[in-house]
Amino acid sequence: MRPSASLLFFPSSSRRGGAKRGLAALLLAALITAAHAQTYPSRPVRLIVPFPPGGSTDILSRALGQKLAEGLGQPVVIDNRPGAGGSIGSEAAAKAAPDGYTLLMGQLGPLAVSPAIYKNLPYDPVKSFAPVSLMAIVPSVLVVNPQVPAASAAELIAYARANPGKLTYGSAGSGSTSHLTTEYFKLATGTDILHVPYKGVGPMLTDLISGQLSMGINGAPAVMPHVSSGRLRALAVTGLTRLPSLPQIPTLDESGVKGFDASGWYGILAPAGTPGAIVAKLNAEIRRIMQTPDLRARLDNEGAIPAAGSSEEFAAFIVTEIARWGAVLKRAGIQAQ
Repeated sequence: MRPSASLLFFPSSSRRGGAKRGLAALLLAALITAAHAQTYPSRPVRLIVPFPPGGSTDILSRALGQKLAEGLGQPVVIDNRPGAGGSIGSEAAAKAAPDGYTLLMGQLGPLAVSPAIYKNLPYDPVKSFAPVSLMAIVPSVLVVNPQVPAASAAELIAYARANPGKLTYGSAGSGSTSHLTTEYFKLATGTDILHVPYKGVGPMLTDLISGQLSMGINGAPAVMPHVSSGRLRALAVTGLTRLPSLPQIPTLDESGVKGFDASGWYGILAPAGTPGAIVAKLNAEIRRIMQTPDLRARLDNEGAIPAAGSSEEFAAFIVTEIARWGAVLKRAGIQAQ
């Protein structure tokens, strides 16, 4: 029995009506999205910082948040959510409403390292977020407690090799930038240094300054005030070029660890599904902010290099970093937990 035509085809008038209704729905959605973008933001914006106060992530977040509030005309509330190497705060941002009112200060650890360290990560660094813009590249600084008998990176490496397991280093937690960079340093120098994880850079620095830890490799913004005060001794920076704010401190490459290059990075993301018009508005605002002389001077003074770009460039950058540091973790023998 042949099926009736009515089951296979719509009458031409119905097809035209359906097409018109579909087009009208699309136009309505576009108008609503545009209206949201024009009125956005109409209330305070929350910026989740997945580490406690005092670390590089927090310092840069507050510097950006102040300028972002001025540009958007609404308060930007800093919400510190530390724990699990930045995963707790990142998860909170990933699961927030995709309306532009919750943003994340993302960085190397939770976005590019955690995928290779945690088997059951509660978010996907690529699929769970809408990247807005990279903000800054931040080389780290190798610092020691002044009691450590080393005045240079070469002397520290020699001492560590002669005393395996005696030195300790602190990190912001397993999978954090400080953890990964120091493990990379150990691999490159053939040294055995005990890892002591913390829930953030702030509490780790407290113990490093007091002498409970020997050393650390951390973002320049967090350690520079303590270097200036003499409470910590800076031995080297982890990028391939010296920092303008620390011109007297050589790179690890200059110190004999040839080719060593490990820098952290920071950028703003929104939950996946955030309207493209809002992402574009935030991107334009961040790129404008990163060109202001006072913020550029602030970042330069803290050892951070402005690096704002398009949202598409930031998305591609995250994918590249996941592959790059996944390979480093594999070489270092760091297993997924």
